[in-house]
Amino acid sequence: MAISYLKNWEEFRDQELIKATLLLEQLGFSLDTKQVHISGERYLTGNRKLVLLGFRNSDQKPVVMKVSSDPAIISEIEDERRSRNILKEINFAYHIFSFPPEILYTHKQGCVIFITEFIEQEMTFLERPLAEQFFIALKAFEAQEAIHATTYEHANIIKKVFGIFTAQIYLEKIKEYSRDIEIVFQDDKNLKGVLDRAHEFIANNLETIDIYSNFLTHWDFVPHNFRVWGSEIYLLDHAALRFGNKYESWARFINFMTLYNEKLEQALLSYVKNNRDQSEYLSLRLMRVFRLVEIIWYYTNTLVKAVGDLHTLNQKRIIFWTKVLESVLADQPVSRNIVEEYKRIRDNLRSPEEKERQKKLH
Repeated sequence: MAISYLKNWEEFRDQELIKATLLLEQLGFSLDTKQVHISGERYLTGNRKLVLLGFRNSDQKPVVMKVSSDPAIISEIEDERRSRNILKEINFAYHIFSFPPEILYTHKQGCVIFITEFIEQEMTFLERPLAEQFFIALKAFEAQEAIHATTYEHANIIKKVFGIFTAQIYLEKIKEYSRDIEIVFQDDKNLKGVLDRAHEFIANNLETIDIYSNFLTHWDFVPHNFRVWGSEIYLLDHAALRFGNKYESWARFINFMTLYNEKLEQALLSYVKNNRDQSEYLSLRLMRVFRLVEIIWYYTNTLVKAVGDLHTLNQKRIIFWTKVLESVLADQPVSRNIVEEYKRIRDNLRSPEEKERQKKLH
């Protein structure tokens, strides 16, 4: 089944790429020789969309092109564009965030084509000095915290577009994730015990989650979803915004940094612990737990699709993120030996295509 899933994706990608190349040429755009965003582990998302890099022929301007003929993905791209336009109209976060200029949006021969300017950056986020990383992240989080569902001038407009997560929804989601994980790992008593503790932690602190909810939050706020140029933060993913707990974006970002930058992870945790109320630090831990269960659930779902080394790697990912979850539940940093050993295994198991794709992300 996993082999056929990969084969189906590759056939779809190759056919769509031929069609997209011709359509884009007619519109005055050309593709780069290398297309890292349609290779590697990309197929696991099940997303029938091509994200292509290229340039406008008239002036060689670098662009990002999203192309799809799938009705569900066409609707998703339309929603993303609508979200982006609404954020621009309401001066989202007082110009803290910028948006890559739109170059072209059109429907042609059954495809949607959405082209934006490619945002260069002097260096990747993780190449920047630690202090700069910290203040960029803090500025981005505080910008999101400035928009509350009950007080923000345009909240009623954007609430309809982005939706809202309450404490009860977070609880229902973690129940759903845990149930799905336990179906696959029926005999793993340790994993079940960790998931039970995660559920109990959320269930016992619903009031804290609700106190800090109704804020606009980017639930996938990680370096590959934004770019920094000068003093500007360019938000690349406009589909991952909703009203929810204000620490959800913090949690996603800090969990990411557990793996990629321990010093930044600890700096952000210390900032909340030392500069905000204890209940806010608890809220951050609650959201970290929620997002960690979610990532374990995500990789569990990929096991039926992944083949070879990638299947092995995703099993290792589930083990690793379970250990991180245990550490957050205990309010302790995960052992660096665990992190470094996982990174060694990951780097050995990743395909050359995925390694190349990762270079372009962070």
